[in-house]
Amino acid sequence: MNTNTATAPPIAPNHAAIIEQFGGEITALDPIGAQVSGIDLSSKDAPPPEVVDMLEREMAHRGFLVFKNETQLGAGDFLRASCLWGGKELHSTHGVHPETPGGNRHIFRLSNDERHGIPDVGPQWHNDGSFLPATFSHSGYHIIRPAENGGGTHFAHQGLAFEALTEDRQERWSRLSSVNSASGVVHPLVHEHPTSGQKCIWLHLGMTGAVIEKLPDRDGFSLLHADELKQLCHEYNDILNAGLTNGYAVAYEYSENDCVFIDNLAVAHRAAPEAHMPAEKQGLRIMHRSTVKGVQNLAPGFGLPLHVNIDGPNPIGEGVWQGGGVGFRWEEGIPMRN
Repeated sequence: MNTNTATAPPIAPNHAAIIEQFGGEITALDPIGAQVSGIDLSSKDAPPPEVVDMLEREMAHRGFLVFKNETQLGAGDFLRASCLWGGKELHSTHGVHPETPGGNRHIFRLSNDERHGIPDVGPQWHNDGSFLPATFSHSGYHIIRPAENGGGTHFAHQGLAFEALTEDRQERWSRLSSVNSASGVVHPLVHEHPTSGQKCIWLHLGMTGAVIEKLPDRDGFSLLHADELKQLCHEYNDILNAGLTNGYAVAYEYSENDCVFIDNLAVAHRAAPEAHMPAEKQGLRIMHRSTVKGVQNLAPGFGLPLHVNIDGPNPIGEGVWQGGGVGFRWEEGIPMRN
């Protein structure tokens, strides 16, 4: 890793002032994210566009926002608030659990008890919607019931993680593109965030079927072999894990009725291990998730296509080319359901 310390920027005073004029307050969380109070998400009157814009900009720079709600939110309130961001409309591709309120297809109901929600989702670092060319712009989490003994979500700032890489690793990773094992969609391993301008790393550790490398010294491409791809996944996992001690990732524990919205191009996330422990041990955990339509394709460079046939013959040469399911298993025995 780079010896330089990467930290999230403070809340911009002009952003905070605009939010305060509307009666809200935004404060930085340590080390990333921000907390918002004084904005009632149960109100059918949306905040003014300039307030939403300032909140979304802070989300882009600090990774996520936590809304502390004094009023108990309904499913409609949560979904309406989700549509404040990014593509401004819901894009839902998940299954619907029988306990989902009203059978609403836009709510992904998660739990550590399969009677109450879908279990075991998201154990490895990932970004939502990586099987789409235009990945979800934002994701939302409404905490219906936090587990009494803990079980939150880990968030890692991918721009700060890029800054923590050594220069040679920054250069090489900028020449890599991942292929989604479920859809064959191709994304860059390093992209420039459209709002913050930061270079951010991006790799789904539970749904990658191949990684394509642009050759450094001549035209053409190669595929990472199994040992190279295993090493890359471990290095990616390690750099995000390091943020938990080096100040660019956090293990966030929820309170009841929290609404958390993440910039899906700025932060990776994974369920904390405790989130998947049995309800008998941790207490019952129930969360509703939403996903918001992407604004633009997260397109690879170097003339690569947005989509390849990951289920067909390998078109590049020797190396890992594995479609279906969780794709390449980079460590035996770890849970990889996403």
